[in-house]
Amino acid sequence: MDTVLTSSPTEAAAFVRRGQLAAFPTETVYGLGADALRPEAVEALFEAKGRPADNPLIVHLVARDQLAQVVAAVPPVAEALLDRFAPGPLTLILPKAPDLPSVVTAGLDTVGVRFPRHDLARAFLRACDTPVAAPSANRSGRPSPTTWQAVQEDLDGRIACILRGGRTEAGVESTVLDCTTTPPTLLRPGAVALEQLRGAVGTVATPSKNDPEAPKSPGTKHRHYAPAARVKLVREPSTLEAEPTAGYIGLAAPPEPDRLRRCHVVPDAEAYARDLFHFFRDCDHAGCSVIYAQVVPPEGLGRALNDRLERAAAR
Repeated sequence: MDTVLTSSPTEAAAFVRRGQLAAFPTETVYGLGADALRPEAVEALFEAKGRPADNPLIVHLVARDQLAQVVAAVPPVAEALLDRFAPGPLTLILPKAPDLPSVVTAGLDTVGVRFPRHDLARAFLRACDTPVAAPSANRSGRPSPTTWQAVQEDLDGRIACILRGGRTEAGVESTVLDCTTTPPTLLRPGAVALEQLRGAVGTVATPSKNDPEAPKSPGTKHRHYAPAARVKLVREPSTLEAEPTAGYIGLAAPPEPDRLRRCHVVPDAEAYARDLFHFFRDCDHAGCSVIYAQVVPPEGLGRALNDRLERAAAR
């Protein structure tokens, strides 16, 4: 099938209403959308991505009254978080509505929901007029796409439409918070920092990486975010030996950066997050065999960055 490129959210939404797949920009990364209430459309989404069937999806909404189609209940802590962070890059895990197809939730009795704040995403979701299940718009395991060109690189001919927008703002996926536990539990660090969540609702639990509840969230069970090049984590780039087929990204400059095939020094964690996946793909295009990535202090957005780096480096 030929993948249609469009800048019209209405045109892109028409594909979703027909049960097809359309990629669209959000403030985090590009998502791949399917009508969450059509099991066959969601199954096609898993097939297009090569996504494991036990990896649950996040349902994207544009209006609070859509929650009743997707979730069975919204506890007070979730209401408070929606008031504070919606629309925005926060996904809440809530009890699923009985009629929500189980393929969306990988058979779980919970579902992740979020309200994107990106203007084009909101126009697209409004035109879809249905809850939209949407993981990142990449082949499973690859770096998440932060441009429509990256979506095209991975999924051209596998999906019906790509809604073209600019490069995404955050560059890392949404934070995932389980609101079915007391206190709520952080399942995936993301663009909303743990410190912000605690400032809004008080105590937030942080499980170990081997916690059995983690599969409630996308991006926690399977290898993710990995370029073709090997990713090696470094704490102090001053010890790095330059290699002609290597790339480097981090807050501090390495010695002899001109001897590296690609080198990208960023001023802060926000720029690091925004550029990370884009840099991974650039290194692949340049034929890098290894990418050295500096870990950052585990606070604020740094927690999400280190999570993505560790998963990309896993073999």
